[in-house]
Amino acid sequence: MAEQRKIRVAVIFGGRSAEHGISCVTAGGVISAIDTEKYDIVPIGIARDGAWLLTSADPADLAIVDGRLPEVGAASGPELAVPFSGATDLIVLDGDTPRRLGGFDVALPLLHGPLGEDGTVQGLFEMMDARYAGAGVFASAASMDKVFMKALFTGHAIPTGSYVAVPERAWRGERKRVLDDIAELGGTVFVKPARGGSSVGISKVADAADAETVTAAVEEARRHDPKVIVEAAITGREVECGVLESVDGGAPDVSLPAEIHVADGFDFYDFEAKYLSTSSLTIPAELPAEVIAEIRREAARTFEALGCEGLARVDFFYGDDGRIYVNEINTLPGFTASSAFPQMWAATGIDYPLLVDRMIETALRRAPGLR
Repeated sequence: MAEQRKIRVAVIFGGRSAEHGISCVTAGGVISAIDTEKYDIVPIGIARDGAWLLTSADPADLAIVDGRLPEVGAASGPELAVPFSGATDLIVLDGDTPRRLGGFDVALPLLHGPLGEDGTVQGLFEMMDARYAGAGVFASAASMDKVFMKALFTGHAIPTGSYVAVPERAWRGERKRVLDDIAELGGTVFVKPARGGSSVGISKVADAADAETVTAAVEEARRHDPKVIVEAAITGREVECGVLESVDGGAPDVSLPAEIHVADGFDFYDFEAKYLSTSSLTIPAELPAEVIAEIRREAARTFEALGCEGLARVDFFYGDDGRIYVNEINTLPGFTASSAFPQMWAATGIDYPLLVDRMIETALRRAPGLR
């Protein structure tokens, strides 16, 4: 009797965003957890210039070493030709004779940030008739863009903080009005690239009415994204909660929440505090039972309001005023074994390898093409 073929999983990472290195780290963690008795791994790294490369599947090549993030580049492996319509076959462009690598059964896009997490790659997979893990095109795009995300929160009566959108045209042509709107937020504000992640490009400004400092912060955010959002600071505790698509088509499953404790010496939970410091988590968060229950309900409601699939992490503030605020939703949260998302699920009863397996199996159950 012929041996059953393993399921081929294309693990896709790197990408063209500022979160390239973090995506590589995520991929290293996920690859180490994939059951190789059940799955064949096809490791595909996307270089910063957009080239798709067949890379090593060794997690050690995708680890942070001496504080340096891993990188996909020309030396990572041969280039791939990627089909754009109705096929998942990949061609390896290695030397003078291209060779057919074959197709894959499901894609695991582990790309963080724009040109990956924002619906662009998801749209490519739908054109290819390829099954893929995670949120679809619209949910990915809306969750990546904090301005549209907040608008959807408001439309679904999901509690969130006050903010001002700073699109490029308004910043160029109506700067005085934009700065006046930001000043009305009052107090401390956070200035962010609207479509960024991993806290890249974020500035904390102590006084929203300080036009000079706000302007400098907006320009810093604009180095990463021409569209910017300015959010009023919420005084309180930072809490995160994981959400998974149900295995039986029912309501999504929600993890125990985690509370973030920012390491000493950091003013807020920025890139270094997240990835290169001793910042820590308490799981489950030490909050009253009724507050934890409300956070879990709002996490599920946020996931469904944005039409998410697969997985997401919902970030909250538990304000000093006793209210819960949804700050944002991430359709591809950090996914290394030490990241908050897997840790929350481990505390809830789903360990890291099982979590990765569930992510793949959920994707395999979906029909390819337009969702």
